[in-house]
Amino acid sequence: MKVGVAFDSVDLALEAERLGADMIWTAEYWGHDAHTPLAYLAAKTSRIRLGTAITQIGARTPAMLAMASMSLQSLSGGRFVLGLGVSGPQVMEGWHGVRFASPLASTRETINIVRRISAGERLDHHGKVYTLPLPDSAGKAIRSLAPPVHVPIYVAALGPKNLELTGELADGWIGNAFMPESADVFLGPLRKAGRTLDLVAPVAVEFTDDVSEVGRKHAAGYAFTIGAMGSSSRNFYNEAFTRQGFDVTEVQRLWAAGDRDAARAAVPIEIGLRTNLIGTREMIAERVKAYEAVGVTSLLVKLDGPLDHRVSTLAQLMELM
Repeated sequence: MKVGVAFDSVDLALEAERLGADMIWTAEYWGHDAHTPLAYLAAKTSRIRLGTAITQIGARTPAMLAMASMSLQSLSGGRFVLGLGVSGPQVMEGWHGVRFASPLASTRETINIVRRISAGERLDHHGKVYTLPLPDSAGKAIRSLAPPVHVPIYVAALGPKNLELTGELADGWIGNAFMPESADVFLGPLRKAGRTLDLVAPVAVEFTDDVSEVGRKHAAGYAFTIGAMGSSSRNFYNEAFTRQGFDVTEVQRLWAAGDRDAARAAVPIEIGLRTNLIGTREMIAERVKAYEAVGVTSLLVKLDGPLDHRVSTLAQLMELM
């Protein structure tokens, strides 16, 4: 089992490399982008791999995404991993001004275009979302001036069809909302293509004797995800939790009504406990085994608190691996 760390500071990234972590992952929402910090970290580190979890599909053209990824792969000496995801309609249409249409086709075509460009092929693509070169234009099929380079591609997928696509095309899967108890909900569609992928499970880690209090805190943290990360008609996280046996419609209703405290209290504590590593050393060690038993190959660890506490927590987890 490999351990990756969610990026929150350069100091933590350097400590993660020192402790032997496999990877640093950067995210983008509507604040910092995911790529720029990795360019800096490429110069500050020597071994640890550098990945985006996730870069938002549609926020850049596929060609720009390929260019940025090839640049990072070159600057890092081959340590870069491109993690992709479609985000959701509120972010894409409200922040980026891009229609959230055909997310499945967008994912497939983005992967194919990035692969073609990074392999040094001439870009000639005719799809549902992208047509390159543009028809009836002065554009022509172009080959990248940069040397070909392999860019591993991971996809953050939640829905069954996107999971099947990930299993068909990607090198790895980033499994938000994943619980070992209901692993088949995700891994069944992923494995239909019969390929082997790196399976990455994001988890918060807290060593504690007060499991109920910490579990309740992490459950409450999902209220924003359930209530706001989507539209009133479509929320991929809500659908994922529903497929795993949880009814979270009341959480979304309360959040939309503005009763945020009630929404937080309505999230089942099991969601907080099952999607994270919470408890004593013995409990967390058993939980890690549960992830391994269902085939998870990497953990994407999210840490909280002052730097020394985050480093101590990571060191304790690494001792258990």
